[in-house]
Amino acid sequence: MTALRTGWRIALAGVSLGALLAGCAVPPPLDTAPIEVDASPLAAQLGANASLQGLRIFPKSNAWNKRVDTSKVDKNSKKLIKGISGHLHADFGANWDGGPFGIPYVVVSGSQAKVPVSFDYADESDRGPYPIPAGAPIEGGPGADGDRHVLVLDRDHKLLYELYDAHPKNGGTSWTAGSGAVFDLTTNKLRPKGWTSADAAGLPILPGLVRYDEVASGKITHAIRFTVAKTRKAYVSPARHYASSSRSSSLPPMGMRVRLKKSFKISGYPRQARVILQAMKTYGLILADNGSNWFVSGAPDPRWDDAALNKLKKVPGSAFEVVKMGKITKR
Repeated sequence: MTALRTGWRIALAGVSLGALLAGCAVPPPLDTAPIEVDASPLAAQLGANASLQGLRIFPKSNAWNKRVDTSKVDKNSKKLIKGISGHLHADFGANWDGGPFGIPYVVVSGSQAKVPVSFDYADESDRGPYPIPAGAPIEGGPGADGDRHVLVLDRDHKLLYELYDAHPKNGGTSWTAGSGAVFDLTTNKLRPKGWTSADAAGLPILPGLVRYDEVASGKITHAIRFTVAKTRKAYVSPARHYASSSRSSSLPPMGMRVRLKKSFKISGYPRQARVILQAMKTYGLILADNGSNWFVSGAPDPRWDDAALNKLKKVPGSAFEVVKMGKITKR
């Protein structure tokens, strides 16, 4: 599949009661690191945008969970960053067009009934059925015409199901989608070379979302998904797919990882923004799709402080540097 796809910033709906209750505890100060526990997926709560209760998605050795704060800078960093104009933008929050917005997800148990899914790009999609519950949240809402991602985490079987351009049929007893992928959370296995997923770069989406439960805990322990307007016809691991026709070396390949420079001061930012910026220094961001420059992906939640998130717009793209890349696959 070589079709171009662009990210959308559209609203979403609904948070489970369990997710709301998870935010009632007073979070620790930012400089007090919470105890890290490799929690069982059984600890994750159920429902739309539910708290994962400290669950680390994929093994600690996975690329999404790798620290890059001491990694070398790529030799082409300045050229690549110069070509991505603009400032950071949180593509998620508490209130846009009347409600929370971002990319939603839903956590289900292993007993969730599975439904058939048919795909436009079946040759690069994992076959169904998928355990999509009735009323599963769709990015942008039921009437959206954007990317319409649907993300389902099966906490008991440790599997992640993701769909792009998802549409329920017959009351949700079946679905159609542009593409879909299933990820085993216990392994670091990548998509086949050249394959897309529910994301243009062939990556999973959920591991890269900024979630309220982790920001409330005071620490994000994974890389963050972001988009840029123009990419190269190439990709670098862990990405497996490109979404461009340009071969310009000044454009970033899918999967490119950047990090906020160590010298960039974040102490004056509001707490929610500060937690996110620290993660950008420690774990960085991974380029996953075509969209607006420096748009950062997150899950919707009514508890987001939109004023705090808007402070991220003060961070220029020039405050970032490209982490040294491995072999770039050109097609």
